[in-house]
Amino acid sequence: MDRLPYRATSQAAAYEHIRKLPVSVLLDNVRSAYNVGAFFRAADGAGISKLHLCGITGRPPANAITKTALGAEETVAWDHSWDAIPLVQDLRARGYEIAAIETTAQSVDIFDWTPRFPVCVLFGHEVDGLRPELAELADTHIRIPMLGVKHSLNVATAGGIVMYELLRKYRSLTSS
Repeated sequence: MDRLPYRATSQAAAYEHIRKLPVSVLLDNVRSAYNVGAFFRAADGAGISKLHLCGITGRPPANAITKTALGAEETVAWDHSWDAIPLVQDLRARGYEIAAIETTAQSVDIFDWTPRFPVCVLFGHEVDGLRPELAELADTHIRIPMLGVKHSLNVATAGGIVMYELLRKYRSLTSS
């Protein structure tokens, strides 16, 4: 029996009109190159426009990135900047909503958030989170609900959830 490619399925047809999601992802001081590679892979799958790798965040070429990205480091646009703050200020000036993915007192549940596209989502260090001066620049703070005993997810796991939730929300806005 011949199998149809994924893009040929009726479920995939709902996404065919989306070429690139008007979403960029900024990683600030993410130390694990494996996590960076996982971001590349999820960004490719969700059609993210660009990854901004900042501070000590690893960047291609790197074996650990290649191992988890499985070639997505070649298909996703990316750049590197040592200082994320001017980059965030530039994105805001270009009309991006800046969203910190961080549990804070003012955080909104990701499922209740209505993003203003284009949007740039900020992820920080695996243990310390976003630097306060970067978090302060955010228009919105977003949290992923945690129902278990632990109060956080691996940064790359959180990234995948956020990217695909943004894809779902963008699809619902543009599918009329």
